[in-house]
Amino acid sequence: MGEEMALDLEELKQLKNIAKRPRVLSFLSTEINNLEKLSKGPVSVPAVATPTPIATVKVSSTPSVNYVTLGSFSWDQDDDKVKIYVSLEGVEQEKIETEFKPMSVDIKFHDVQGKNYRCAIPKLNKEIAPEKCKVLVKPTRVIITLFKASKGNWLDLHFKEDKLKPNLDKERDPMAGIMDLMKNMYEEGDEEMKRTIAKAWTDARSGKTADPLKGYR
Repeated sequence: MGEEMALDLEELKQLKNIAKRPRVLSFLSTEINNLEKLSKGPVSVPAVATPTPIATVKVSSTPSVNYVTLGSFSWDQDDDKVKIYVSLEGVEQEKIETEFKPMSVDIKFHDVQGKNYRCAIPKLNKEIAPEKCKVLVKPTRVIITLFKASKGNWLDLHFKEDKLKPNLDKERDPMAGIMDLMKNMYEEGDEEMKRTIAKAWTDARSGKTADPLKGYR
């Protein structure tokens, strides 16, 4: 028993001898018993089981799927729909992945004689109704039906920039560019050039020549 514990036990016993109230006597008796138990040896503490770490299992990511691009196909149309004909044998309906959007189409054919194929049009000529579009499998080909959002004739299946769109730069007054050029030449040129440009400008204004730079050239 430690020296401090022995002194505590001795003092508790002395207090018990002079104590009179039952509650105090009970308290002192309990403390004396506890110290006496401790004096007989250390109280064993049950060992706490160390949790076994759970092994982290690495799940391999799904390998990327390679596709053969189907860039060659035929198509026709009527006022309501467009039909795309893809020549491909061995396609199974349940192995087709479709993605129809208002301005694009992406069809994937999985496990076709050991290969994966893809027919995609990133930007259609005009808008379609995705919820109506469908794919039909035939023995030697696949028919992709696109329903037009609005009736009408498509000039092409793919979207193309309108080449007839007016070019704002070309609509500028051609004389404006000539005037800017003459101004720069006049400001940066020597006296002879300034006289030549001034004469050309005067002739152009009087109607002698339609080209202000003719006198200079």
